[in-house]
Amino acid sequence: MKSKLSFILAFSFIMLFTSCSKEVNEYNKPAVYWYGKIVESISQGNVDKADDYYSSLQGEHIGSPLLPEATMILAIAHMHNEEYLLTEHFLNEYVRRYANANEKEFAEFLKIKAKYKALPNPRRDQVLIQDAIIDAKKFKMDYPHSMYYSLTDTMLTNLYLARASLNETIADLYVRLDKPKAAVYYRAIQPEPWIQWSEIQRANTPWYKEMFEGDGTASWYAFMIPDMQSVVSRNSVKSDENETK
Repeated sequence: MKSKLSFILAFSFIMLFTSCSKEVNEYNKPAVYWYGKIVESISQGNVDKADDYYSSLQGEHIGSPLLPEATMILAIAHMHNEEYLLTEHFLNEYVRRYANANEKEFAEFLKIKAKYKALPNPRRDQVLIQDAIIDAKKFKMDYPHSMYYSLTDTMLTNLYLARASLNETIADLYVRLDKPKAAVYYRAIQPEPWIQWSEIQRANTPWYKEMFEGDGTASWYAFMIPDMQSVVSRNSVKSDENETK
């Protein structure tokens, strides 16, 4: 029994070592081999492995005509995988090295879409909202006749509303902290005068998120926060006494 167990363990170790060695020692393959491995890995849902094969394709065949398509495939695969930073990385690589004018337009649109899709909760990332707005406005200026213009314009409008909702949430926070000047500052930020802000309603927070995050105007755990000096935001309005109120 003991010898049988030893044989099984030894066999398992050999198989594991052999399979790992085979994977590590793959090199000097044709470009089409690496490209096929990228597509195969993505079809199996293993985008990380596809990234490894892409590195091999890029390292061994830097001038391959398959590289542009592989780069775009990985960008889209990471977007479907909700890995938006990696999406932007591959799109930047595509624009910098491979894209012609029409292809650059599509890649720039996808970069905006990636930022937009990365904002399921706009209260959590003020910088990302602003970056997405800047990119969307630039796209509209650079490609006024683009087939993606209307989609970009719709995303931009939603981003304006998200930023306004975030500013209102910040203002409510400063009201609760007894800092009226900071609250007035954030409520005075109403970009795009063509939007009828009086007709805009705050988005409803799902009950399962409201339990932990509040509804955007207050939090259920507010009674537990001690009444003390808060950390001053770098964007706060400061009085002459260098205090935010």
